[in-house]
Amino acid sequence: MRKTILTVAMALLFMVAGVRAESSNDIYTPSESVLMVRPGELSSFCKAIVQGDIDTVKRLIELGEDVNQKSLGKTPAIFAARYNKVEILELLIANGADLKIKCDNGYNAKKHAELSNATEALEVINASLQKK
Repeated sequence: MRKTILTVAMALLFMVAGVRAESSNDIYTPSESVLMVRPGELSSFCKAIVQGDIDTVKRLIELGEDVNQKSLGKTPAIFAARYNKVEILELLIANGADLKIKCDNGYNAKKHAELSNATEALEVINASLQKK
């Protein structure tokens, strides 16, 4: 009888924990300064961009990381623009980042910079787009 009760209790506990894990949402709104995602979904390349780790970004580009590969529906340039990581944004552009690619919500890097008031990133984007 004890085994049955313990087994049922454990099964219910796992079911409740599973429901909680599935019910958490990815949150992204332009007014927020923090990107909240479920662990493990943001690529390490984009994570380094968000953290401002330019050395890791450089190493990953040297190792062949695609500067236009989306993670969570956004390109690395969008993450750099969104979080005003100007030096990284310049590095991405120098390595072929396409600033016109839109995220899954239909916004490009310029729009993300505008929405987040990333003025320095916006200047870099405008200068790059004028050159082309």
